[in-house]
Amino acid sequence: MRPIDIARKLRISTSSLRSYEARGIVPPTERLSTGYRVYTEEHVAYFECIVAMSPGFGMEITSAVLKKLQLKQLDSALWIINRAQVANYENSIIIEKAIKYLENMVDEQTKTEKCITIGEASIETQVPTSTLRYWEKEGLIISKREEDNNYRLFDRFQIIKILLMKTTQNAVYSHEVIKLKKAIKNLSVRDLQKSKNIVYDIQKNLSKRNQEQLHGLFYLYRLCKMINLY
Repeated sequence: MRPIDIARKLRISTSSLRSYEARGIVPPTERLSTGYRVYTEEHVAYFECIVAMSPGFGMEITSAVLKKLQLKQLDSALWIINRAQVANYENSIIIEKAIKYLENMVDEQTKTEKCITIGEASIETQVPTSTLRYWEKEGLIISKREEDNNYRLFDRFQIIKILLMKTTQNAVYSHEVIKLKKAIKNLSVRDLQKSKNIVYDIQKNLSKRNQEQLHGLFYLYRLCKMINLY
């Protein structure tokens, strides 16, 4: 098949096809005496898999999986997929935790009821202290300072922001994820409705990613059947 025909079928550019080949995501192609690449149905199946998998898994994971398939290492490829799906599930648990925090913020008193240290915040959210310091430096979260020793202290609302930020760490890069990060950064402690809206958007994003992963897995299954790995 000609590159232009595959590109049109998949609605991508011919330069994308060449880029995928150069990165080793698809098997090497043969060339005619004229220098033109010769793409087979197997190549098309690889390209289809890239286009179908990348929205739900991202290019890094998609590339790793398809390179494993070329080495006939199906089990290794499936474990990579499994880890990505587990990460999506764990994000759904994090969101449930954030929802519980929001539900407890009934009035002004509970909003400022208790502050915890950066070490305690790290344990509570399972986010490294180095990441928390970086997020604070970037203005994504804000800490108070203890008068006696100048230790960082985080209130309930900042813990919610940390949990929300955590769900974007492993997200596939997209315009929606960029908007979410910006919205989380600009969250005001008094705007609980906006916080709830962001939680809803993240839940919707996670559900969408679940469906995109299912779509990608269908094409991965077809590819595995074609190359006799399953």
